Amino acid sequence: MGNVHELGFLREKIEELKEQGVYRQLPVLAGGNDPEIVLNGRKVINLSSNNYLGFANHPRLKRAAIDAIEKYGAGAGAVRTIVGNMTIHEELEEILAEFKREEAVFIYQSGFNCNMGTIQAVTERGDLILSDELNHASIIDGVRLSRADKAIFRHGDMNHLEEILKTERDKYKNILIITDGVFSMDGDIAPLPDIVELAEKYGAMTYVDDAHGSGVLGESGRGTVDHFSLQGRVDFTMGTLSKAIGVVGGYVAGSKVMYEWLSHRARPVLFSTTMPPSAAGAIIEAIKMLMETTEYTDRLWDNAKHFKEKMNALGFNTGNSQTPITPVIIGDEGKTMEFSRKLLENGVFVSGIVFPTVPVGTGRVRCMVTAGHSKEQLDQAVKVFAKVGREMGII
Repeated sequence: MGNVHELGFLREKIEELKEQGVYRQLPVLAGGNDPEIVLNGRKVINLSSNNYLGFANHPRLKRAAIDAIEKYGAGAGAVRTIVGNMTIHEELEEILAEFKREEAVFIYQSGFNCNMGTIQAVTERGDLILSDELNHASIIDGVRLSRADKAIFRHGDMNHLEEILKTERDKYKNILIITDGVFSMDGDIAPLPDIVELAEKYGAMTYVDDAHGSGVLGESGRGTVDHFSLQGRVDFTMGTLSKAIGVVGGYVAGSKVMYEWLSHRARPVLFSTTMPPSAAGAIIEAIKMLMETTEYTDRLWDNAKHFKEKMNALGFNTGNSQTPITPVIIGDEGKTMEFSRKLLENGVFVSGIVFPTVPVGTGRVRCMVTAGHSKEQLDQAVKVFAKVGREMGII
């Protein structure tokens, strides 16, 4: 037997990744996550970030983060339930609740652990969780951690959801229906009004993961619930503070009862130091900016429309996106990765996404248009897409 510490079993798995053509090294960014970046030492147009509103490197957010460090220090120093809960965290929750037009907001250190912490805290044995088949990995992990039974409904298929509700409702104490608000790989929006109506008809609770709706949909980025005017009818609205908001963290918005329970049972919050004050300070500033004006969200949607129209005119397949997420669907995995590589060689960074993140044969590059892009940058990117698309026979 070889030396056990050589982790030979992992080396074998890494070789398999190389054989499949999906092995990669982490791209390295020198400087802020801007519309144009220096990536692996060269300047390129960035169409891969979730920084929808251009907030990640915004002077106002940076100033607020620095001010918070001066007042509160670099770290919170403890979990919230012991002595890590600072006035700045309380202030953050208050402004988020006001922004979301909900009773209360409970913050987490990341969107991922918000889903993991909340789902298992609000369900138990004897309950049933119904989850859309395209829900995010963090929902899947949150559901796995719950002791409730689980069932998957076909993507956005309300007939299938109702079928399950009809047959299963009487067997369970509580039913929780979970959906992404905006689906991150296709950019389509969940049929939320229909989901809420079914939930009300069958006495079920609803949970919306609005990671890609926060700061994007609704009035000044208030999210998918606001977009459909469903305030007060969705039990749990989860959002991230790391995408459009530009910093890091996650939150769940809902009732005061929800807040009270989570403060006793949300494991990531009970067992992990809370978010640094600098993050809280920057997020508060971002929310203030969104409450002052719709200019950031207006610019985002204007840019997305501009880019989509030009890409569709060239004959690229952008799927059924209804949001600034613009997938360019290539199909074959190898061809998708080659397309992404060639775009990068020509000065546009847009990452290839293949199985297991998306189904086999639906490989795509996912273009993330932001409010920070200029029309010139987007037009230049479209030119590169056209050149590489023609060279590869994609269009």
